Amino acid sequence: MAFSPDPIPAERVRPLKRREYERLVELGSLKDEKVELLYGRIIRMSPQGGPHRYSVERLVALLVVGLRGRARLTVQSSFAASDESEPEPDLGVVPLGDYLDAPPAKAYLVIEVAQSSLPDDRRKAALYSSAGVSEYWIVNLVDSVIEVHRHPSPSGYAQITQHGRGKELPLPSFEDVIVRVSDVIPPRG
Repeated sequence: MAFSPDPIPAERVRPLKRREYERLVELGSLKDEKVELLYGRIIRMSPQGGPHRYSVERLVALLVVGLRGRARLTVQSSFAASDESEPEPDLGVVPLGDYLDAPPAKAYLVIEVAQSSLPDDRRKAALYSSAGVSEYWIVNLVDSVIEVHRHPSPSGYAQITQHGRGKELPLPSFEDVIVRVSDVIPPRG
């Protein structure tokens, strides 16, 4: 029988800081690991399948053209959400900048594509909201919809809506850039 220690009380756990995490990455300590920092913990990320790749690639193709010269599109790149969180969302629409010394800490929009990671990505909404991200989208491959989280506050987004095939979504701060849900959700098999 395996020994199962009592859980360590939360007040005794010291969360990893974002700068410490970034240093571990620089030193190669997390080489070949697909992880992100959430609430002071290093968390393994879900593997990506074909539908996930399809949606990410379609979004990149749609957004790069519409945002050229006005905002930067990050793809599966770090976002400085807080001192203890550095998630790697599938896409981020962030202010123009080079971000050589630090990841962006502001975003107009963050997008996660979710299938097996859907519960995890829904939990990330509170993190993005408290970081002041204007809108958070989850491309929900399970239900073939885009979940739109709007009106951030420190306690979460005040509005959550779902948009299926046939709907169009304007990007926050770039209302002329329109995403058609049916262009992003993989075709039905």
